[in-house]
Amino acid sequence: MDYDATTTGILGPTHKAAPVTAHGLDAAAHAATRPGLDEMPTPLVTLDAGSARHNVAAMAAWARAAGVDLAPHGKTTMAPSLWRQQLAAGAWGITVATPWQLTFALATAATTGLRTVLAAYPVLDPAVLRHLGRARTTRVLVWADGVDVVAAMAPHVTGAAEPLDVLVELGAPGGRTGARSLAAAVETARAVAATDGLRLAGVAGYEGALAHDASPASLTVVRTYLHDLRRLHESLLAADLYGPVPGGIVVSAGGSAYFDAVADLLAPLHDPAGERGPAVRTVVRAGAYLAHDDGFYAGITPMGRGAGEGFQAALHGWVRVISRPEPGLALADGGKRDLPFDEGLPTVQAVRRGGTGDTTALHGASVTALNDQHTFVRLTGQAQDLAVGDVLRLGLSHPCTTFDKWQLIPVLDDARAAQPHLVDYLRTVFG
Repeated sequence: MDYDATTTGILGPTHKAAPVTAHGLDAAAHAATRPGLDEMPTPLVTLDAGSARHNVAAMAAWARAAGVDLAPHGKTTMAPSLWRQQLAAGAWGITVATPWQLTFALATAATTGLRTVLAAYPVLDPAVLRHLGRARTTRVLVWADGVDVVAAMAPHVTGAAEPLDVLVELGAPGGRTGARSLAAAVETARAVAATDGLRLAGVAGYEGALAHDASPASLTVVRTYLHDLRRLHESLLAADLYGPVPGGIVVSAGGSAYFDAVADLLAPLHDPAGERGPAVRTVVRAGAYLAHDDGFYAGITPMGRGAGEGFQAALHGWVRVISRPEPGLALADGGKRDLPFDEGLPTVQAVRRGGTGDTTALHGASVTALNDQHTFVRLTGQAQDLAVGDVLRLGLSHPCTTFDKWQLIPVLDDARAAQPHLVDYLRTVFG
């Protein structure tokens, strides 16, 4: 199996994705029987196996063609089996976003094949810094955006067995973290280079904090920022602030929305063999691509701007109609505890009549609100005959806030088939 059913163990009431008929059964054994979707509970979120494989391969192919390295953001899924697939497809490393995610990534490095962890934030937890100071085989890179951050790290890294690689983060006014000027970033780099236990290893930033759509104005903001990030790197080179950096200097940007612009402006720096000077790696950190979506990322992905082969939405919600209290309204059994809503409400795509019928397209139904455990669906036209017991397939927006609601996600052979079947279980480890 490609996922984690073999290590999940016995299914039971603590797994909201497991049918009651499977309680007490081994997860791998249950998946091996290929139960139909009609045997699974609702509400439910599923992963489409074919679409996930397609997306991993498409992103790996894009990175190779663009001439950059890929360190997918692991926080999207927090699923070791998916990290393993991304690494096997050629990813250079995995990106994380919290001290817990970092320590988890290091703890699972041997089983996932992870050799590099990019921690896209300042690590200030004293215990974690001391932990990183021990001898290790996995490379770790962390961020710093000010001399105050460097000073806070310094007491806990002095005398470390190996210097901790630090990327200077460049931000922009109104953005998230990151030095607010090139001068401040250079000052931070000088502080890193002068601190025992730290090693200046490159520059990084997140352009996605500066724009939220693909309009010409937003793309101009993104490109201007990436140009500044490149100038910062070139300034550090010119000032001879980089010493020897085992594994190469890293220049990193690129979430899931603008990685095409990153490649356009920063890929020319990519020289991992050091043929033009010090070895440099341009690293893109996109993570949402693996599951993609039918909402925010569907509208903003660079693949829609011709960057490469298109992604496919791999996550879907399944909810059962539990009430038709008035004309034009249906209530279903999923809600905010089950479905993402921070980047747009789910969309109704299809229906399974009685919960067992073939999956067929449904027009005229739209989600208007989510409560904790209820979905409000307004009905017009064809959809007005929706009945209690019918199951709806929902398109979802923003995979990052989908995965963290499910510790166990059923993997389907094809969510768009007339009769999908369970083929595996995916385990996530959100704390």
